[in-house]
Amino acid sequence: MGQRQAKPNPAAGHARATTPTPTPTPTRQEQRSGPETEGRRGRGAAAEAMDTFFLSHGSPTLSIDDTIPARQFFKSWLPAAVAGAEPPRAILVVSGHWETATPTVNVIRGNNDTIHDFYGFPKPMYQLKYPAPGAPDVAMKTKQLLEQNGFGPVKEDHSRGLDHGAWVPLMLMYPEANVPVCQLSLQAGRDGAYHYELGKALAPLRGDGVLILGSGSATHNLRRMGPDGTPVPRWAAEFDGWMQEALLGGRHDDVKRCEEKAPHGRVAHPSPDHLYPLHVALGAAGEAAKAELIHHSWTNATLSYASYRFTTAADS
Repeated sequence: MGQRQAKPNPAAGHARATTPTPTPTPTRQEQRSGPETEGRRGRGAAAEAMDTFFLSHGSPTLSIDDTIPARQFFKSWLPAAVAGAEPPRAILVVSGHWETATPTVNVIRGNNDTIHDFYGFPKPMYQLKYPAPGAPDVAMKTKQLLEQNGFGPVKEDHSRGLDHGAWVPLMLMYPEANVPVCQLSLQAGRDGAYHYELGKALAPLRGDGVLILGSGSATHNLRRMGPDGTPVPRWAAEFDGWMQEALLGGRHDDVKRCEEKAPHGRVAHPSPDHLYPLHVALGAAGEAAKAELIHHSWTNATLSYASYRFTTAADS
């Protein structure tokens, strides 16, 4: 989301819908992060392939607004060991805010610039910086994997920094900005199946300590946003619910064609740019990947922050 969102209703801020993570039962990740596994997902640990994730980053105001429920979820990322007790060796982000005609990776030697690709927001947001180091080795490996699997030629961009689909969630997840990050672009002229296959080509990165993040939005119709505290409209709730059922049920073929298969698909996503990062993350986890809903909340009546973990069955 890069446009000015509808002005929140201060009186209704408390009514933002959220589904908290139950606390009595340890999550699967917590069950797997004992002394014998804590180090395997950290820097240099590649004994077991990492999970992949789709994150709904919602509004850019996530960067400063503590009343957005998802902000606390992202801030808990490291303390809750969502992707492991230690930071990954590097991060590859596929964001809904970078589209090119052919796949492109940003190859940055040094620190990434912070791209403020949004307009009409509070001035403090334009002063935020996330100078994470680039990950040129991961970028070049990404290029190699894609070209080996028929997605070439893959272009290199040696100047582009991180767009807000990458740095806004990352500044909350890894606030020290010390994990190397690179990005891979989307091809909005292609479809979900294409991006799913593109994700499959990236799977070997998971065994090398690289965290693959798809950053988009579970619903993304900026023209239909409303004030906080108002009921979620039927079209948004039904699309969001269908996607959850399809992912948790392992219906990958349906997910690849969700714009046609899901109820209100074209309304929930007039443009597919915030949907395709999900396909990439899902594909990178493999055909037998299992999905887990790790966060769910709403703002502006229609923006779902539903976020998912994808785990290869053999890793369970």
